[in-house]
Amino acid sequence: MNRSGKQAEHYTARSLEDVHSSVGVKQRSAWRRLFAFVGPAYMVSVGYMDPGNWATDIEGGARFGYKLIWVLLMSNMMAVLLQTLSARLGLVTGRDLAQACREHYQGPIRWILFILCEIAIAACDLAEVLGTAIGLNLLLGIPLIPAVLITGVDVFILLAIQRLGIRRMEAFILTLISTIGLCFIVEIFLAKPSMAGVAGGFVPGTLSGSELYIAIGMLGATVMPHNLYLHSSLVQTRDVGRHVDGIKTACKYNFIDSAVALNAAFFVNAAILVLAAATFYSQGIVVTEIQQAHRLLENLLGSHVAPIAFAVALICAGQSSTLTGTLAGQITMEGFLQLRMRPWLRRMITRSLAIVPAVAVIWAMGDTGTYELLILSQVILSLQLPFAVVPLVRFTSSRRVMGPFASPKWVMILAWAVALMIIGLNMQLAYEEISAWVLAAGSWRWAIVATVIPLALGLVVLLFWMMFKREQSKLPTRATAEQVAERAMAGAHRINRLGVALDAGESDGPMLAEAIAMSRAHQATIVLMHVVEGVGGQIFGHETDDAERRADEQYINDLATQLRAALADSPDVKIETALGYGQVVPELLRLAAEHELDLMIVGGHGHRGISDLIHGQTIPGVRHGLRVPILAVGPKRDGG
Repeated sequence: MNRSGKQAEHYTARSLEDVHSSVGVKQRSAWRRLFAFVGPAYMVSVGYMDPGNWATDIEGGARFGYKLIWVLLMSNMMAVLLQTLSARLGLVTGRDLAQACREHYQGPIRWILFILCEIAIAACDLAEVLGTAIGLNLLLGIPLIPAVLITGVDVFILLAIQRLGIRRMEAFILTLISTIGLCFIVEIFLAKPSMAGVAGGFVPGTLSGSELYIAIGMLGATVMPHNLYLHSSLVQTRDVGRHVDGIKTACKYNFIDSAVALNAAFFVNAAILVLAAATFYSQGIVVTEIQQAHRLLENLLGSHVAPIAFAVALICAGQSSTLTGTLAGQITMEGFLQLRMRPWLRRMITRSLAIVPAVAVIWAMGDTGTYELLILSQVILSLQLPFAVVPLVRFTSSRRVMGPFASPKWVMILAWAVALMIIGLNMQLAYEEISAWVLAAGSWRWAIVATVIPLALGLVVLLFWMMFKREQSKLPTRATAEQVAERAMAGAHRINRLGVALDAGESDGPMLAEAIAMSRAHQATIVLMHVVEGVGGQIFGHETDDAERRADEQYINDLATQLRAALADSPDVKIETALGYGQVVPELLRLAAEHELDLMIVGGHGHRGISDLIHGQTIPGVRHGLRVPILAVGPKRDGG
């Protein structure tokens, strides 16, 4: 195993490693095979019907009637194209979009792209927090601020669902999507929209002023940047053979998955806009908050069912988007920075960034502020979108990156046309908004000229640099069997010191059996390692002298004595002991470096179920932080 170069990391890094290639797709029946591939696009599609979409769709329908349906259709067509390209990138290269960006761009550019992506995810999470809180307020009468705070708790519920596996997670998401769709079928049936008006809404028109602002919000709410990172990772949960036929089949079925799922999302968005046009625009009512829309539905449609269906669908939209937002945040952080954070901690940080501005706006501006904040969050998403679309189009058009699966010329032209349209609309919006800020700033005009304008120009320069940068792909090529064998022989080395991460439990026996066998073969020293995790260890470190520390120390010393006696016939095998204190993973990594280990043997370290959410999982953390090989041993091997 090559431990010296960075290139080795490119061969071993896998997106969403816990569920990578966890779903088998080798089915005899074509329908069963299609069903095996169904899922990733539905996970992505929930981002296309989140509460942010509701705000822009209600605003568009209430202010302009059916006029902007064509914007939704255009956005959906763009989404199908871009999500298909995203899926192809993940399937062909085995890299998600964030990993590909890391391998193509220099350090400062990676950080800028990561920060922009984090801003987009925070904006998306803000919409999910507000949507769920408004839904709870409408359905159960919970005041908005307490409802916003409650959304911080649902993080743990959703993470528990995530631990059940990718297929159960997909089933959960599909259930929420079906509920949303059913609610709006009921709403449309009750609203009785004008079919002629709906048909006329598919005819494109010019956009300016408030229409442009809402159209940009619709675009940002539909083609969401973090979904491009997410989709390129989720498709890798399928166990696709790394050969041309397997990848070609996977691309075909994922295109079907994307087309069906995203058209379902278009139906939901169009239904919201049509509902708003049929109920509010036709009555000359200007909607300034989602709560107002909910209250008016019963009066205008004459049914108690309509507002209940509206609130239930809103909660489902917020919860489903929350789960996919968690995954997107994990993917971008690991992809751009190669930083793996415990999912609950990562989620709490993101959720805190959303809860704080939500509470502040509700406190200062009331219910109307939440509506405006929802629309603003979607405009922020749209402004960040080009920084995900441009690298995606470049990578998928490159034969050096994609090989025979590079986009054909007509797809490449279409993709660049979409990218340029998105960039053009965003630049027009940015120009209009900054101009309005300058005019409204009065004596503070200089501050905007000195800060906002240089920042905007810098991002434009970065965007065009990314578009025209000369290609220097650093994605690894597939190694031949001869190359792998040669590297294996050249990298073979003797193990002098190996560590065993003891748990004082059933996994210790199998781990020590492996350690003894390897130490005898290499005449290696065995370092018995254990971390004191209790309150004393967490707070006082090595100075603690509580019952847990004494029991752990006694256990490890007695075990060393027993092993020295059992290994008397192998004088070259030495036994050492080492105690750590506090958090398991950091302490194991410290002890490994301190004792200059050549190999680490680990087990499950005793955590199960909900405890993993609190303590984290030892093996993934050690594996990502350790620079030497590890051997994971399960308790089932004991006595086998």
